[in-house]
Amino acid sequence: MPPAEPPRPPALPGRPDEPARRGLGRSFTNVFTANISSSLADGIARVAAPLLAARLTDDPLLIAGIAAVAMLPWLFFAIPSGVLLDRIDRRHAMAIANGTRTVLAVTLLTLFATDTLTIWWLYAVIFAYGALETLYDGAIRAVVPAIVRRADLPRANSRIEAGELVVQNFLAVPVTSALFAVAVVIPLGIGALSYAVAGVLAFFLPAAAAGAHRAHRASRRRSDDAPTAAAGAPHDDAGTPALPSVRATFAHQLTDGFRFIMSHPMLRPLWFLSILIALFFSAAIATDVLFVLDRLDVPEQWFGVFMLSGAVGGIVGAVVVSPLKVRFGAGPVMAAANFVGPVALVVMGFFPTIPVAVVCFAVSFGSTSVWNVLVMSLRQAAIPGHLLGRVHGTWRTLLWGTMPLGSLLGGLLARIDLTTPLLVAGGLTVVVAAAGYRFLHGLPNPEDVAEHALPTR
Repeated sequence: MPPAEPPRPPALPGRPDEPARRGLGRSFTNVFTANISSSLADGIARVAAPLLAARLTDDPLLIAGIAAVAMLPWLFFAIPSGVLLDRIDRRHAMAIANGTRTVLAVTLLTLFATDTLTIWWLYAVIFAYGALETLYDGAIRAVVPAIVRRADLPRANSRIEAGELVVQNFLAVPVTSALFAVAVVIPLGIGALSYAVAGVLAFFLPAAAAGAHRAHRASRRRSDDAPTAAAGAPHDDAGTPALPSVRATFAHQLTDGFRFIMSHPMLRPLWFLSILIALFFSAAIATDVLFVLDRLDVPEQWFGVFMLSGAVGGIVGAVVVSPLKVRFGAGPVMAAANFVGPVALVVMGFFPTIPVAVVCFAVSFGSTSVWNVLVMSLRQAAIPGHLLGRVHGTWRTLLWGTMPLGSLLGGLLARIDLTTPLLVAGGLTVVVAAAGYRFLHGLPNPEDVAEHALPTR
């Protein structure tokens, strides 16, 4: 991987406070700014889609289908997008994804303005959004470890997580909800403009964000003249052992990510556990818009304001995750967060009142934020730079690809009662979290992952 700008010395073991004394650099600032613009458009789309669906139908299953359709592209496109990201300039991938989503946003606005929008047209547009998100999300996640030190990954990812939460929830959610009640075309138009701006900003990202495929070729040339650090295995610039060879054809590279995960002693069980958690968690929250509007009797125009409770919790989680990781270690913090979040959903199902829901949404979103930051940091530290796109795509294929099944399950459960998804699916999430608690508790910090990163043969 190319070094961060300006060049930084390698992480020092036994110095957990060292990353806090350094900035993350101009390169990260550029990536962060570009992602903020795209996150604003994402936030508008995520609020507008279920609200539009609620105007088009009152069937809980069809409304839950919005969440299912949004996640379904990860089952089909995540791996091809990952292969593509390891072969092309990642800045161009970000620009193409956001440019096309601009066109889709204008299309959605036109359909609504001409009174030709149906639930099936909404499904089609949301599916296309999701397909392009596989490309953009993979690019952003692959860029970060190319421009920051491994020890700085939790701090960098927590800033990205906090930035997305602030923009999507404190800005996009209340603004979209308020404007939605006035004129739907206004938030849809703002979303289209935001995607367009993000697409342009991608071209101004630094060369380090172009892609790990260039850095990998350079590191392979350097490795011919330098000894490797572990049993003769090639390493990237961060010291992470890499697979000895990369298949050349696109078709063969589709399996590279799967082979890496399945041969990795840490990533393989973490992947399977994450998939089960995602399946049941998505079922628990699939119909939260109906739970808030119908069961808690929150007016539509106040829906976004109500959901700010979750945003506050998420931001608090993103802020405290790095100090918690330094104090207790990544593994214990991940194990606790993974257990506390679903417990909050079950409590909300048992006591469906506004005060309880506000607290439980905050706790659940905060725990999810902590989990996301640390899981992403561990993956970025363990995966060689030239494989980030493929492994990330493979990871998300089953992880996010199973979420549509969870959303449909949540919709079916909601036909019984709007609290049933929280009680049943939330309870299953608690069971899985408890079963995986010991494994998660023993996970290393991202800066200590190198010794765990060499896949078994």
